Amino acid sequence: MNSYYFTEDHETFRSGLKQFLDKEVKPFIDEWEEKGRIPKEIWKKFGDMGYLGLNYPEQYGGSDSDFWYSVVFMEEISKVHSGGFTITAAVQQYMSSPYIHKHGSDFLKENYLKPAISGEKICCIGITEPGAGSDVANIQTKAIKDGDFYLVNGAKTFITNGYYGDFVVAVVKTNPEAGTGGVSLLIIDLDSPGISKSKLKKLGWHASDTAELNFDDVKVPVQNLIGLEGQGFYYLMGGLQLERLVGSMMGYSSCENILQYSIKYMSERKAFGRTIDKFQVLRHRVAQLATEIEACKQFVYYICRLHADGKFAVKECSMAKLMATEMADKVMYECLQFFGGYGFMEEYKVARAFRDSRIGTIGGGTSEIMREIIAKMVIDEVNYTKPEHNNGTPTNGVRKPQTSETSNIAASTETPSTAKGIILGLSSRLKVEKAAAFSGIFHFDISGPNGGKFTVKLDQGNCFVSEGLEGEAKCLTEVEDAVYEAVETGRMNPQEALMTGKLKVSNIMEMMQFGGLFKRLN
Repeated sequence: MNSYYFTEDHETFRSGLKQFLDKEVKPFIDEWEEKGRIPKEIWKKFGDMGYLGLNYPEQYGGSDSDFWYSVVFMEEISKVHSGGFTITAAVQQYMSSPYIHKHGSDFLKENYLKPAISGEKICCIGITEPGAGSDVANIQTKAIKDGDFYLVNGAKTFITNGYYGDFVVAVVKTNPEAGTGGVSLLIIDLDSPGISKSKLKKLGWHASDTAELNFDDVKVPVQNLIGLEGQGFYYLMGGLQLERLVGSMMGYSSCENILQYSIKYMSERKAFGRTIDKFQVLRHRVAQLATEIEACKQFVYYICRLHADGKFAVKECSMAKLMATEMADKVMYECLQFFGGYGFMEEYKVARAFRDSRIGTIGGGTSEIMREIIAKMVIDEVNYTKPEHNNGTPTNGVRKPQTSETSNIAASTETPSTAKGIILGLSSRLKVEKAAAFSGIFHFDISGPNGGKFTVKLDQGNCFVSEGLEGEAKCLTEVEDAVYEAVETGRMNPQEALMTGKLKVSNIMEMMQFGGLFKRLN
């Protein structure tokens, strides 16, 4: 079955990678787990073998291989009995350095991407903050330009590779007043003056280092800006699908690994005069788990094919991440049960697998966020479009109506000619049944001769629009009248309006929910 996706060359690569892991990694995993640190020398060995630049161009030290080599890579490193080791490599190649490759300058590629591919520098991605996790738009870390530098102040937490790593791709606010349009990506060297680190103790992933980073007037050269200022949120939305897809691979691969480990144990462990793999209740449980793992695996393979073909598979990646990580929790729980009391002992790998799996439904987008994205696409008919860019510069101009993961601005069955007319007509477009359980106040500050200030109040299936700003709002939207008209009538992509700062919202999650309650404009 796998031959549909993997060629003989892929399998040769798999065989070589297995041999490398058997020699350089597996014998030392228990030691690294105990010490809570993976020696940096191992990553240089990975780099020398070309394992950290599989899909990167040769000019930067990569091998420019097709995506299926990365699938093989993730499958095999997920089977070394250490989620901490697996995530360290995954963050390096698929969750942080891609932003440099896609949007970084030649300077950044030469000084950061190249050494990341060679294994000389370890990188991480800094999104989560003590007060902002899934709500990326609400990050508070600021990077304010001061001459040839940015001064960075704030904190990041739960940062894999953040303690022993060399640099972080940090998500920062370069314009705190511009909402998501003020978010940028900045490379910060982790040995810079003003950075303090705290190594966090974790339930699982013990081999990996996870840190809280604090920035106190950290000076970062302006040349360390990735892409364009104010486009960071836009870049993130384009990169999260790969992160979630990789998380899905880790999910089913670790399940395959621990199930085989359990089957071997069951064939050796005796009870009541026979090995426990002869008891029907346990055999059928194994059969059920094997079926679910294979079904998940084949679904993820399908999405890998979409990704390899350049498709922006938001729904499918979200489904796969949700399915694979929640399945991993179930599989590890069931497999630990096969071991009885021994499953509770650290000397058995199933105990580690049980701990390591738990983070899967949290990191890279929680299961709750995945379900909301899927619900919007299945119920609200939201269509997330692939961010378009040209050499790091977002495209502007007129295009057909579309929505993105960053916005879902409502449209209607009418075509009012002015911004004021459009917003005053919102009540006629309300999806009453869908809005029946929703209540809240939303403010709109529309500048220009055809605009004004408006309050939209939703109350259990009713919509009231009034002029002026009244009450405590869930979200404030600020926009020019011409832009609002263009977005609502489909002449401007709402994602571009949001990312370029032409459309500003104070709470993007509330706006997304708000937008899903209204019919589109024809």
